[in-house]
Amino acid sequence: MKKLQQILIILTAFAVMAVAAYNRNGKVWGHDFNTADTATKAAAADTMRTLADGTIVVNTTGLAKDVSGFGGPVPLEIYIRNGKVSKVVALKNSETPDFFSHASSLLTRWNGKSIDEAAKMKVDGVSGATFSSRGIIGNMQRGLQYAAKNAKEPSPFDAMDHSAKGIAALIVVLLAAIVPLFYRNRRWRTVQLVLNVGILGLWCGTFLSWATFLNFAANGIDVLAALVPVVMLITAFVYPLFGKRQFYCTHVCPFGSLQELAGRTNSRKWKMSPTLIRRLNFFRELLFAVLMVLMATGVFAEWADYELFTAFAFQSASIVVIVLAVVFVVLSVFVPRPYCRFVCPTGSLFKLF
Repeated sequence: MKKLQQILIILTAFAVMAVAAYNRNGKVWGHDFNTADTATKAAAADTMRTLADGTIVVNTTGLAKDVSGFGGPVPLEIYIRNGKVSKVVALKNSETPDFFSHASSLLTRWNGKSIDEAAKMKVDGVSGATFSSRGIIGNMQRGLQYAAKNAKEPSPFDAMDHSAKGIAALIVVLLAAIVPLFYRNRRWRTVQLVLNVGILGLWCGTFLSWATFLNFAANGIDVLAALVPVVMLITAFVYPLFGKRQFYCTHVCPFGSLQELAGRTNSRKWKMSPTLIRRLNFFRELLFAVLMVLMATGVFAEWADYELFTAFAFQSASIVVIVLAVVFVVLSVFVPRPYCRFVCPTGSLFKLF
């Protein structure tokens, strides 16, 4: 029952994110509800594009303007998957429907052929639909010539960040996600906290926040391109299902790490009464509820852009965010992780699991 409750909470959180993503961007998981038709038309005008599954689509509209059938140009879309033609689709044209329907039997002739094989094929026109056939064959030749020069099958690993920054961030987040599961040592934890702040926070500006959630909810996740955030998401949403509650907050979060490091500079903390702690916890819960309502209704979903994590990107962060971040870091010298415990909307979500 406990795991079922956690799963239901996670699904509810995702539903709120989806609604907020729609209100904020008009998109959910990469699907643009507001401009789907416009996007489709724009894509159709591209000479070459790559679909989410890696399929390359060559559009012959601009490649074969001078190649005509009976009524004018006969543009095609050539779909290339794993180096082979998977299908050919005829776009809107001015051919006589009966003649073109007859000639359309040619569209499958290149299926299953590699680009080179397809380009070398000698295809005869369909008797009775000579002009439409000539338009199809001519467009295929132009499209295949273009594909031979420009269609490079993308590797699944091309999207990965191979820079020194990307590799360093991946190493640090994997250490944070794995080492604490098997090894507990104060000195090592200090090293990890410093790495979290220096690499994940200041150098890479990579962290989880409601703005991150909304971005993923709106546009989807390219796992390899966003490998570091994906590891963070696993520690935040999957680890709690196996008893590791708030693992991300404790071991990964750069701003939480910065607060803990600041707190270690002073062993004498302010004494807070149980009543004050209860009131501060109530404030955090109330704040979280209000922010969720604002987000779900779209009244002020922009608050997600002002979580204090963005202070790590100090060159572009709001001055208000930077000042508040500094205030909480200074406060953490006297109160253990005050932002994490009594304010953080992202942490409040994770505390529900």
